[in-house]
Amino acid sequence: MREKLNDNPLVQVAILGILLVAVGFFVMSSMGGGGEEESSESAEPTVTTATEGAIVGAATSGEAAAAPEPGAFAAAVPPPPRPVTAAYKAGDTVVLLFVKDGGIDDRLVTRSVKRIGGLPNVATFVVPAHEIARYTTISQGVEVNRTPALVVIRPKHLSQGVPSASVQYGFRSPASVEQAVIDAEYKGPTLDYHP
Repeated sequence: MREKLNDNPLVQVAILGILLVAVGFFVMSSMGGGGEEESSESAEPTVTTATEGAIVGAATSGEAAAAPEPGAFAAAVPPPPRPVTAAYKAGDTVVLLFVKDGGIDDRLVTRSVKRIGGLPNVATFVVPAHEIARYTTISQGVEVNRTPALVVIRPKHLSQGVPSASVQYGFRSPASVEQAVIDAEYKGPTLDYHP
């Protein structure tokens, strides 16, 4: 039998195929249906939030908790600190830089942001990463996921009542920080890009 296996390439390919199918089956069954979860992630992302009472109530009654209305928990998230909201309400371009203490890039970008502090109608804030929770409404809105993160919020009069912002990561020279501010203050027409 061993000689037939070693001498016949078709038998070798057949056994290799059977082993691959067995390994694939083992991996898929040990993941606990991971394929179904991945397909649901590829659809539009949804955010579900529940209060502690809703979770406890669902656990005790055996019923699933109903999804809250959109915006129902917006009041539960604290607003950004007063100086940031005051600058936005005043019509300034708000520049937030989220940095990690001790990071080389973070230190260099902080210098770049401080240089644009003298620009008219621009409010700059350097925020240590351990204080990011105070800025949850902003950092989650632009999906900040690493530092240094430069977040530039468009002035209120240009954002048509809905705050909008951009985020850029990594080292930024003073010129690139200033360009991000200029981009946020742009008032002209925009064109969609169609390749």
